[in-house]
Amino acid sequence: GDRHAQVKAIFDTAFARGAEAFDGETPVRLDVEVRRFHSLTEKTRYTVGGVHSITFLLTLRDARSGEVLRPTREVQADLDGFGGRQAILADARGETQKVRITAHLAEVLRQELSRPEGHRNAKLGLIQTLNKF
Repeated sequence: GDRHAQVKAIFDTAFARGAEAFDGETPVRLDVEVRRFHSLTEKTRYTVGGVHSITFLLTLRDARSGEVLRPTREVQADLDGFGGRQAILADARGETQKVRITAHLAEVLRQELSRPEGHRNAKLGLIQTLNKF
């Protein structure tokens, strides 16, 4: 399928969920630019696992005026990618890669909107570091 459409659908769903808890006086708009979205291949998923490498730019604007309320920030939202038996068991519970990534991005957005420092990316080791190059 169209990978761009699939990634957009994941972000749309995740951010709608992540924003549900917020109800302030000022309507806001989130401008999001996905810079990197690298998930695991089936072969990697069912063997060694890895890291879902996700980076995006996030700008918070007043929905009426377009004024920037929070300047553009690069958000790194990497997620541990299950491998082998762990991946198979997760799938059996309904925790597919899409389900896990969507839930993770919803939480990342909640942290971005509620913490002054925003989301802090997990430290996932060597594979994560190599993914950045």
